[in-house]
Amino acid sequence: MTPTLTDDEEGKTVVDASGEPLGLITTVEDETAFVEPNPDLAESIAARLGWGSTDEDDYTVHADAVGGVSDDGVRLRDEL
Repeated sequence: MTPTLTDDEEGKTVVDASGEPLGLITTVEDETAFVEPNPDLAESIAARLGWGSTDEDDYTVHADAVGGVSDDGVRLRDEL
C-alpha cells in the first residue's frame, strides 16, 4: 500500500532508500510533496529521481515514490 502524503509532512526531510537526505518538504498538494533540494545534492541523484537540474526551485515527489512516512521524515522506495 502506498503511503499517503498530507500537510503533516511539510517540514520533514526526504531521504533516499539508504537514508541519504535529499531535501526538505515545503508544501504538499494532492498527495504530491514539493521538495526544496539540499544545495549539495549530487547531480546523479537528482537525475536518477527525474529532477533534472539542481538549480531549479522545488521538485516533486509523488506518493507512489514513497516507501514510508515517519515522524522524522519521508523515505523513498528502493526501486527508484
